[in-house]
Amino acid sequence: MKKRPVAARLVLEDGSEFSGWSLGKARSQAGEVVFTTGMSGYPQSLTDPSFRGQILVATYPLMGNYGVPVKPKTGEPWFDDQGIPLHFESEGIQVSGFVVAEACEEPSHFASGASLSTWLEKNNVPGIYGIDTRALTCRLREHGVMGGKILVEGSREVTMDSGLNPHPVADVSPEAVKTFLPPGAGPGKLPRIALVDCGAKANIFRCLLARKVEILRLPWNHDLSGIDYDGLFLSNGPGDPKDCGKTIAMLRKAFTRGKPIFGICLGNQIMALAAGADTYKLPYGHRGQNQPCIEVGTKRCYITSQNHGYAVRNETLPRGWEPWFLNANDGTIEGIRSTSGPFSAVQFHPEGCPGPRDTEFLIDHFLDQVRSAL
Repeated sequence: MKKRPVAARLVLEDGSEFSGWSLGKARSQAGEVVFTTGMSGYPQSLTDPSFRGQILVATYPLMGNYGVPVKPKTGEPWFDDQGIPLHFESEGIQVSGFVVAEACEEPSHFASGASLSTWLEKNNVPGIYGIDTRALTCRLREHGVMGGKILVEGSREVTMDSGLNPHPVADVSPEAVKTFLPPGAGPGKLPRIALVDCGAKANIFRCLLARKVEILRLPWNHDLSGIDYDGLFLSNGPGDPKDCGKTIAMLRKAFTRGKPIFGICLGNQIMALAAGADTYKLPYGHRGQNQPCIEVGTKRCYITSQNHGYAVRNETLPRGWEPWFLNANDGTIEGIRSTSGPFSAVQFHPEGCPGPRDTEFLIDHFLDQVRSAL
């Protein structure tokens, strides 16, 4: 016998309300309300650390139709022998809430171990379904992202600012240094990549390890002095890049070492700030797996996966730096590179998970720079 649905509301800071039904954990929660245009890949999106503390709205009308790839009896995620989750982008759900038009109650997929609602409930994450997500997305596009709260009937009231997190990167970055080696690594020196983890997606590790390198994972504020590495990798992560002052200062010192550096997403913004440029908050951000980016010079267009709310101001790039990619929709910078050193970064996700992975060759380009400098 099905449980009686519990009424729920999504309330935005401009006073607008959307009524629906509780999904997942029946509790109230606040956060910044953002939307993603991806048609699939919700297990990866919900576990992406870049969404930390946000209430995510899915524009695609049906979510949960293929369930969640977890262990059927326990609902726990699958990990490889190094502790990297196999089907998620982190060990658990990172969003504060999930908003969908319709949630499938009976998923069908050979790898499914739980329904979307069951998975959310087990992870103490509330959601809401049965609302007009098209109207909600239009409002967010017109007014920009806003604070909001999911209010579930019978649960404790929350305030709009209770979901604010002053430094989400510190929440998702690891506290300790850890080394990862590719499977079957034999004798002989492998290129060592120091990965500054500001909330790195698991597929970044998978992509690097598949290319036979050693990864030295570092916390976001770790001092590079005395660290031996062949290349430096700056990960994605949540929040305002200007809050990562220690990472920016560390990167400025790293420039002087002359070793190859590559950044993704938040890493692109941090590299720009370290170079002397400025960043700003976008009205509603770029989130989804269908963002077109044009490479400057070749004018070749790539479809990319993105999840960010901040961008680099083009006019503030200092001498010695240039735009590498531009967004075909709004002209914002999607990548930068140095004209005097092996330093580059992109705003999108070459390792995109969910995809596309049309730009994964950029990781190869970075590692070619690393290996040629050995």
